[in-house]
Amino acid sequence: MQTTQQGRPVMWALCLFASVAVVVAGCNSKETAMDSAYFQEFATRYTAAWSSQDPASVAEFFAEDGSLQINDGVPSVGRAAITSTARSFMTALPDMVLTMDEVAIQGEHVIYRWTLDGTNTGPGGTGNKIHISGHEEWAFGPDGLIAKSLGHMDEAEYQRQLEGGRNGGH
Repeated sequence: MQTTQQGRPVMWALCLFASVAVVVAGCNSKETAMDSAYFQEFATRYTAAWSSQDPASVAEFFAEDGSLQINDGVPSVGRAAITSTARSFMTALPDMVLTMDEVAIQGEHVIYRWTLDGTNTGPGGTGNKIHISGHEEWAFGPDGLIAKSLGHMDEAEYQRQLEGGRNGGH
């Protein structure tokens, strides 16, 4: 291995340079704001949070005053409200698993496509299995967290599966 005059490996100097370059690049939020690798990693962690049965961990992906709106429902604004929304799904579907299908950048938004699987065995549950796909349209704030999420899924199909199961029965 080649070394500098002080005996330090050249590799050490290259690592230091690379670290400084990453920090400097990170300061330019406009360039990194729509970085697909960042959003892929972010969405992977977000997916795990939804599957964790820890609703507060979902809210941590949102800005303090961020919002989550599902279909035409009233938006959940702020982390406490988002935690409550996540809790409602996690309570109804205690074995819920969210799978990330795709993350794509479209203009100033990120589209996060997902599939939800679970069994409605929470309080008053039907015992029916749920399998439904949907997506969220994310707008990010300067802090790198979700400022606004517009969620979309087939609400009628979700309700049908809750009442009658994935295949019309348990």
